[in-house]
Amino acid sequence: MESREVVVIGSGPAALRAAIACSDAGVVPLVIDELGIGSASGAHPVAGLAASVDELNSQSHMEDTLAAGGEFCNESVVSRTCNEGVPTLAELERWGLTLRRREGGLPHTAPAPGHKVPRLTGCGDSTIREVTRILEEQLIKRGIQRNADYLPLSIVSDNNQVRGVVTLNISTGEIESFQAKAVILATEGHQGLWSNPNDGSGTGVALAISAGVELRGMGETPRHPLTIRNCGIHIPMDILGVGGRIRRENGDDIGPEEALEGEPCVLDLRGLDPDAKDWFSQTSSRIRDRLGLDITRDVIPLSPGVAFTTGGAPCDHEGRVIFEEKNTGEESVSLWHTGLYAAGRSANTGMHGASPLPGNILLEDLVSGKAAGSHAATSTQNIHFGGSSLIEQAVQEASNRVTSIREGEGMTVGNFATKLSSAISIGNSSKEAALAEINNITDSGIRLTDTSQVMNTEMVEALRLHGLASVAESIIASG
Repeated sequence: MESREVVVIGSGPAALRAAIACSDAGVVPLVIDELGIGSASGAHPVAGLAASVDELNSQSHMEDTLAAGGEFCNESVVSRTCNEGVPTLAELERWGLTLRRREGGLPHTAPAPGHKVPRLTGCGDSTIREVTRILEEQLIKRGIQRNADYLPLSIVSDNNQVRGVVTLNISTGEIESFQAKAVILATEGHQGLWSNPNDGSGTGVALAISAGVELRGMGETPRHPLTIRNCGIHIPMDILGVGGRIRRENGDDIGPEEALEGEPCVLDLRGLDPDAKDWFSQTSSRIRDRLGLDITRDVIPLSPGVAFTTGGAPCDHEGRVIFEEKNTGEESVSLWHTGLYAAGRSANTGMHGASPLPGNILLEDLVSGKAAGSHAATSTQNIHFGGSSLIEQAVQEASNRVTSIREGEGMTVGNFATKLSSAISIGNSSKEAALAEINNITDSGIRLTDTSQVMNTEMVEALRLHGLASVAESIIASG
């Protein structure tokens, strides 16, 4: 059994930034990546990075975030995260990120709904891809090991203390375990529940549930207003600051709020600023290839969709997962799951509340990842390895679970995914009916058409769907 001080689970900006911070703090982590190197660069580009480039401080950014998120925001977390906007941007630039710039050399800032002043920075519709590439380069420079094509199956804990993680080596089909003092959950969100599991399987959140963590913020599922109808393409909000317009079908301008309320609308990019066209060329290509539309003369039909999620494991500003909060007189005391951390879309820090501001998703990914990695590296100095027998037991349980799926009967993977998405829709009208449907789905099981052991992607999807079913149950129960 391999032993590591810290294991980071994920492949996106939050996971990569956590691994970098951990290494810089003196502990070289192991990154477990179920999707493969470079895969996170293909994530939906929903917005750039929000930073107070043209302001004396981040006070106004904080106020805008609190106004959008409402009472569910944690003011101290919002203040701390917004304050890190400019330093985070400067760090990425120092590492080699090529930003869109304006006359004078400063980063270009675009206006966006909810922001009093222009704050969206980045590389147009390539921001998430370029940020991911830069962070992956930093991992390579630090010699951080990255196990790609490993699907995490369970977190092994002993009395609310992490002991390790059990994984499926997708390439070989073998169950492999890693003893660890700390585990950082930093995977993609669970937005695949509303579309395709490959769009977001919520592995980190599912792992938190299996570890006995009570999730927070699952009842709030933000929708992205710039989702193209019937094809699942999400267009970054930055485009509204460079000439893009949301319009009613009669041509009147409307805001994202009306689009989210169900107003029939289209996206008009015919007036896109000339100097912005190169920065949004991917958007133009994707629309042309998928829909056959030319943004210079055609408008694009919109239908708001779920492009990201914000609910997850409750954690403090250092990324420590909280399993219980007690009120003692005038203040509350948090009890942490020792060695378990969460960042990015696996976490709920209280940053976004009911409605995230454009640019705050990527900002929180980077800030929360850095905080979790730094603290995890420091905390492991006072923790000893343990739980070998528990890990061996977890390996056997995981092996039995995989075997039961391989030999089991039930519905196909595609049918299971479709019924799970339908159950989420039922939850809007009847919580009891939705929970009953999820129980029926999971009891029915999944039947595989491919029972091989090596590179069985159907098995991987089945395991992800079982995790998503537990996430769906948490969403409906909290709704």
